[in-house]
Amino acid sequence: MAQQHQPFLHDLITVLAAPTQVLCQPSGEIASTADRQTVQGLIHADVRVLSGLSLTINGEPGEHLATLLDGNCAQFTFLLPTAGAGVGIAADAPLRLDWFRLVEPGQLAETLMVSSHLLDPVDVDVCVELACDFAPLDSIRVGQPTAASPFPEPAGDRFAWVHQDMALSLVAERANLTVTDDRDRLTLHWRVTVPADGQVNLLWRLGVQDAGSVVVVPSAPPLKITNLAGTESIDHGLQPWLARSLEDLNGLWMATRDAPEDGFFAAGAPWYLTLFGRDSIWAARMVLPLDLAPARGTLRTLARRQGERIDIIAAEEPGKILHELRRTTMRLGTSWLPPVYYGAIDATPLWICLLHDAWQAGLAEPDIAELLPALERALAWIIDCGDADDDGFLEYRDASGHGLANHGWKDSFDSIRFHDGRVAEGPVAVCEAQGYAYEAAIGGASLLDAFGRPGADRYRLWAAELASRFRESFWCGTGDDRYPALALDGDKRPVNSLTSNIGHLLGTGMLNAQEELLIARQVASPALDSGLGLRTMAATDAGYAPLSYHCGSVWPHDTAIVIAGLVRAGLAEYASGLIEGLLRASIAFDQRLPELWSGEGRPVPYPVACRPQAWSAAAAVVVAHALNVV
Repeated sequence: MAQQHQPFLHDLITVLAAPTQVLCQPSGEIASTADRQTVQGLIHADVRVLSGLSLTINGEPGEHLATLLDGNCAQFTFLLPTAGAGVGIAADAPLRLDWFRLVEPGQLAETLMVSSHLLDPVDVDVCVELACDFAPLDSIRVGQPTAASPFPEPAGDRFAWVHQDMALSLVAERANLTVTDDRDRLTLHWRVTVPADGQVNLLWRLGVQDAGSVVVVPSAPPLKITNLAGTESIDHGLQPWLARSLEDLNGLWMATRDAPEDGFFAAGAPWYLTLFGRDSIWAARMVLPLDLAPARGTLRTLARRQGERIDIIAAEEPGKILHELRRTTMRLGTSWLPPVYYGAIDATPLWICLLHDAWQAGLAEPDIAELLPALERALAWIIDCGDADDDGFLEYRDASGHGLANHGWKDSFDSIRFHDGRVAEGPVAVCEAQGYAYEAAIGGASLLDAFGRPGADRYRLWAAELASRFRESFWCGTGDDRYPALALDGDKRPVNSLTSNIGHLLGTGMLNAQEELLIARQVASPALDSGLGLRTMAATDAGYAPLSYHCGSVWPHDTAIVIAGLVRAGLAEYASGLIEGLLRASIAFDQRLPELWSGEGRPVPYPVACRPQAWSAAAAVVVAHALNVV
């Protein structure tokens, strides 16, 4: 049996309309194998409905020529040389197939257009073969092979069946439906005549109703795409990148079942097509120049699930903002996370920052007033729970023994490394969380004052003391080469690697002008700027590896956050190289930036990166805003 590993994604086509997504080969087919897991399939709310889909004309697959992706639609084009045998050379085959795929929430609709330039009618057999396994996403993600789920006996050209909380219905107009003897394959068969110099359209569709999903299509309208006039004149392909990114953000638009009126951006496809506190907050914050609605929906959705009690298994604490929401427990090797998991040190201060920024951007006062109790609980969490050992810094440790090892945005087990490559032991206080907490305390105090709530002075004093403590404890190096450490380890030693995290401190208000200038010079240096975005770890550190998940790769959202910070700090000239890098990357990755890629300076994909990813897509808005386009 082949060794199990996380299925690769980098060469797949993804068409989505949350909470439904289809991942396939560039030819449109969904390939299934008996001995090795693949992520390909139609996945609805963390459950794979279709695990195989193949198409033949007269028993042959045809020659794939082109794939076009447009929003939640895809078109796959084929030549059909064998169907018109004896007429011309293969490249001039007079028969063609255009396979159109439309994905909507809970529905896959496909149109097969067979066209002919023959002078006489021609008969063709068209067969679509489907497989189904109802595999949960966590099984797919760890590469665990899954068994086929049997189909029921069809009746006519349509039928329906049920699997646990899911009800499925398939309609294939004018097709003959049959199942194999073991019932693990369903065939849709059409025998049609294509008229001379004409075409035939064949349609089939699959619908999914899911009573067990925690996420649904929102009733709230998607992102309003406005204020984009003049982008056609921008160099380096900003216009197509921005347009593609906004389409992807709307494809990731979803809501929770209990409040469909409050939309938010799911983190990414395929692994994170659900609510993620940190990711959804950052994506909403990045698109504030375009639309306030994602901020409102994200804030309200997360506030409804704000922590209420101490729960070590879920990492829940009173006032804390969740990390992720799933329909069931998510198991990844020896780790497992409960359906509602709070293991994030930064989501709570970031929620406050989003609330403040939305207020400044014009979010209606009644919307702000409704969220003030959640604001007060979140501010209290920062001081009372986020600082577990009373040293004045936000820190974390996985007390459950089976949760995430790290609770910052770099949450892989080996992401917090010293300059010499050693992995730090916790409790860990990452530098960017201190900057978020400072900004949250100051912004939260302003909100309390503006709405006549008590306590603002307490948080301003705490923020001032935090800035002083940070200045004393985090800075490494000497002279003009000084920079903040990535973190403090459990012994309060600076984890002295040079990382992109320091750029998140820019514009938070915690640093003075000289300190921000020192950081600006570091993030613009060749050690961190790869030419295709900001490396997560400097190439001069021993732990650096260009395809490491968090120790040398490039994450576009990370680069965008630093670009925005440089602009806010009045240091926009240091952002130009990072902006150019993301623009080059947008061209290299066909305007759909993945979750991350290699830090080596070439567009080498990270093979299991999500694509699209909400905060990667939102990076285009940050760049457009930095260039005064939006």
